[in-house]
Amino acid sequence: MAGGEGTRLRPLTDTTPKCLVEIGGRPLLDIWLDALTKAGVHQVLVNTHHLAAQVEAHVGDRSTPPVVRLSHEPVLLGSAGTLRANRDFIADDDMFLVINADNLTDFDLGVLIDAHRAGGTIATLSVFRAPRPSECGIVEVAADGRVVGFVEKPVDPPGDLANAGMYAFNTSVLDEMPDGTPRDIGFDLLPRLVDRARVVALDDDCYFRDIGSPVMLDLARNEWEGRTAP
Repeated sequence: MAGGEGTRLRPLTDTTPKCLVEIGGRPLLDIWLDALTKAGVHQVLVNTHHLAAQVEAHVGDRSTPPVVRLSHEPVLLGSAGTLRANRDFIADDDMFLVINADNLTDFDLGVLIDAHRAGGTIATLSVFRAPRPSECGIVEVAADGRVVGFVEKPVDPPGDLANAGMYAFNTSVLDEMPDGTPRDIGFDLLPRLVDRARVVALDDDCYFRDIGSPVMLDLARNEWEGRTAP
């Protein structure tokens, strides 16, 4: 998911798409594509909208895996809308991943894939302990790892276990999205999957940062230096 305008990162994102903002001299998009390749993913779909020509040119210049297909959205469809519009891309697979490209992490996506295959549920969500839970999607989890509640950006959070924006879905989740609804994964789709999804938690030593503001970007750049990308 890479089509957002990155409004909180302006003026940087007035001229640079958020997914091409660099961390340690590398665009976020390249960090994610390399992580997906390491996890065994061979084909990736990237949605575009804001400054799409730059993303298209960047992907065209890449010579390393994975194979990338671009899906341009003249009007943003919302994250669930993107899945619905590109169901042909994943229709022949038993499962697929969805990644928010504006996060930075060294989490091993292979862990998410393995947890999903072992869990036997329609969806597996990655979660972390959020320092500001009211700014996140908060997940309530039973002792067995099953999702029993989900609320997006609550005013009064029921906890601090937050959605990390990395998902594994069975392809059957597409049947949960009839034409026109839902629009957003967090607000609309995940609440439908309560009691039918599980979580995998990022380890305490796993790095995770939402690159949502100039302050967070500067912090991430300072923290990422010297770390090994996934």
